Amino acid sequence: MQRSMPQRGDHMMKVYETYADTLFRIAMVHLGRREDAEEATQDTFIKLMEKAPIFNDAEHQKAWLIRVITNHCKSLLGRGWRKREVKLEGADPLTTDDPEDQALIELVLSLPVKYRSVVHLYYYEDYLIREIGEILQISESAVKMRLKRGRQLLKLELEGEEPQ
Repeated sequence: MQRSMPQRGDHMMKVYETYADTLFRIAMVHLGRREDAEEATQDTFIKLMEKAPIFNDAEHQKAWLIRVITNHCKSLLGRGWRKREVKLEGADPLTTDDPEDQALIELVLSLPVKYRSVVHLYYYEDYLIREIGEILQISESAVKMRLKRGRQLLKLELEGEEPQ
């Protein structure tokens, strides 16, 4: 009688099912386009398969995946061809059924990338400031400052004022 051994593909499918949505949302926050976010998510899982790092636990694995996709998105944003790119009308934005949530999502997506990623990890992924600092490889004080400035920009937008 043969015992069923877990296959590497089964493990990767579980990891994909667990983290794909989170990584996609993070990529959407950075890149703003569904196609780019899907590609970044795919590239992140390819890096996971290629590098096959050893993780201490599930949180360590999740933090690694978020760091990889964040760095990949920054790399994509820094490429010359993307800077010259013109966004297409009618591209699929992130959506929700609640109009207030939709308005807030659009405001968060309009923030500069360095504020947008911190705000997303803090409010949508429920990470602590220390954890965000580790993921983005910045100090806790930098995370706090970006959160503060991101909140200020959101507040100004919600109140209809211009930033100073």
